[in-house]
Amino acid sequence: MYVIIRNNVIKVDKIDLEQVFSIGDEKLLYEDALFFDLEHYVYKKPICIGVFGCSYYDKLSNSICVTQYMIENKNDASKIIKMSNKYFNEQNEKYGKKYIVTFSGNNDFTVLRYLYNKMGIDYKVEEIFLQIDLQKEYEKEKKEGIGLKKLEKIFEIDRESELISGSNLAKTINKIICDDTYFDRMPVEKKDKILFYNEQDVVSLFYIMTNWKKYMKTEDKEKKEFETSD
Repeated sequence: MYVIIRNNVIKVDKIDLEQVFSIGDEKLLYEDALFFDLEHYVYKKPICIGVFGCSYYDKLSNSICVTQYMIENKNDASKIIKMSNKYFNEQNEKYGKKYIVTFSGNNDFTVLRYLYNKMGIDYKVEEIFLQIDLQKEYEKEKKEGIGLKKLEKIFEIDRESELISGSNLAKTINKIICDDTYFDRMPVEKKDKILFYNEQDVVSLFYIMTNWKKYMKTEDKEKKEFETSD
């Protein structure tokens, strides 16, 4: 058995540069960015990555290109670490990606840093790529906390995948690494549901980033109208 590799290409609509998340006058950050999310298992310390998910925007095809790796058993735990390192390295050095977009990415970076160190891999993702944490960016502007699913609703993102709790995902990953035959016994639908859930996370990050000003402005306008009516 080996790590499952899943690639998908998703066509996107025309991007309005007036609405994208920008830093200063730089509006093309999304073209040089990776959109990243992990499903992992932590017990006192990081144990393993269950699913690695990352996407990027391909300008020529006007598409989001998604890559995912998923473990089948405990022997895959070290393989998925090496594969993630190779992916990041290639995206940075070969394709010039320099930003990494997350939603509350500190936990994912902590897991990567710990597992890379454990395997003797000298690679600090958060130092190679400039970080854009959309949760922090939202909270910086709105002065209030928010979760990804609530932010998706604000941005009118219709999540097609079923919601899966972090605790249930962690339990599933734990079963995969503790029982060599568990993955084989898992229904195909459950495997697909986990991969689709992770894919939706990294795709949502792209849509939030490229529609940032449109929905942040809308929310500000609604808030002002509400305050005026009071």
